[in-house]
Amino acid sequence: MTVVERFLKYVSFDTQSDENSATTPSTPSQWLLAECLEAEMEAMGLEDISLDEHAYLMATLPATTDEKVPVVGFIAHLDTSPDMSGENVKPRIVSNYDGKDIVLNKAEKIVLSPNLFPELLHHVGEDLIVTDGTTLLGADDKAGIAEIMTAIDYLKSHPEIPHGKIRIAFNPDEEIGCGAHLFDVKKFGCEWAYTIDGSELGELEYENFNAAAATVCIKGLNVHPGYAKDKMLNASLIARDFIAMLPDEETPANTSGYEGFYHLTGMSGTVEEATLSYIIRDHDAKKFEQRLAVLQALTEKLNKNYPADTVTLHIKQQYRNMREIVEPQKHIIDLARQAMLEAGITPVVRPIRGGTDGAQLSFKGLPCPNIFAGGLNFHGRYEFVPIRSMEKAVEVIINIAKSIKK
Repeated sequence: MTVVERFLKYVSFDTQSDENSATTPSTPSQWLLAECLEAEMEAMGLEDISLDEHAYLMATLPATTDEKVPVVGFIAHLDTSPDMSGENVKPRIVSNYDGKDIVLNKAEKIVLSPNLFPELLHHVGEDLIVTDGTTLLGADDKAGIAEIMTAIDYLKSHPEIPHGKIRIAFNPDEEIGCGAHLFDVKKFGCEWAYTIDGSELGELEYENFNAAAATVCIKGLNVHPGYAKDKMLNASLIARDFIAMLPDEETPANTSGYEGFYHLTGMSGTVEEATLSYIIRDHDAKKFEQRLAVLQALTEKLNKNYPADTVTLHIKQQYRNMREIVEPQKHIIDLARQAMLEAGITPVVRPIRGGTDGAQLSFKGLPCPNIFAGGLNFHGRYEFVPIRSMEKAVEVIINIAKSIKK
């Protein structure tokens, strides 16, 4: 199968993860894709195939040379984002894109336009895979899975290409931050690996945000509004005050590059109680800690103005910047950079304004930078992937595999 055929097959599986689930994988549908991939691996003739009780799937492409070289791995994730439905995805290929608006859904008046998404113009003349506007596409990260499987299939079919032992792995629940939690690094047995989970063609990333989730819980006091003077505490209004005390300019819509942010992801409230959900991000570890300290200071300030413990703050650390692990082993980056150049791609080294499984895996002892998978506008109805970008990702994986030396 070609990389496109594989991709179109994989997006037919609805594999949304669920951050409210207590199981791994968080949704049973992820099992179906894992089992499909396991069967493909068996038909391909890969070795050491294992699918464990949490849907972590691993396999080996044996070496074709007696030369002892490092064992290297390639990783992608099974799940798609909870932000939008991945059920009944209807992909469509737009041939020879002309740089104009793409009508995704005429009935719903859903249009993918370069006016809003100028990155479309980087792919004029290429074939694009788009949605019908009612679901996400799933290129994050089924494009990565398709690219790894296609590259490994090519190498398996061409034993004349010398390469060392290659390991591949597909894991659940990356989108909810749990993809690396039960990943067995020792069992994987690699000196380093690459996640194929980036976006635009040429992306090569080994820096990511330090990340935490924060939940602000507010207790109010509800009394009859006719008799509320000097008695009522409206939890929703206190939540409003908390939001207002954070800087407007330090939100995702107003930041880029290395700039961090406070991102309000959810809010609910009544007079009696209110809850705010935030994610906190910064590339700089010191600034990241300062952001967490700001939240604590705001909590304490409000509790001085209202009864004690009116506001409580719960912080959950999520992942750290992999740069401190990967950068000292720069040959890992240099190898990927050279593989891109050999594929005719200009490497674009930039920080990830987010995180990948590779960040957590790096701190578990598996240095793991991130390489482009080709998709754009992840997590929503305007997601698309250029076919050329997927084909180039396959080429890069092959180039890395055959370039690893002692």
